[in-house]
Amino acid sequence: MNITHEQEPIKQEDSILLAVMAKYYERSKRGQAKYGTNLDRKDIDLEGWLDHLQEELMDATLYIEKLKKEI
Repeated sequence: MNITHEQEPIKQEDSILLAVMAKYYERSKRGQAKYGTNLDRKDIDLEGWLDHLQEELMDATLYIEKLKKEI
């Protein structure tokens, strides 16, 4: 994967950063395939994006609670 920032290649010396970036890329591809659009879409207003974020964070708290019960 060739990644650039401000027209310069990003050095591939941070394996953790590259692994996270690859996950973001794959997630973006899955989302585009599922929803037929990307985050550049204009059909959602600020409140709609905030609702999406709130829902994602609510899911995250549920996952945390589940994992805490597993410990």
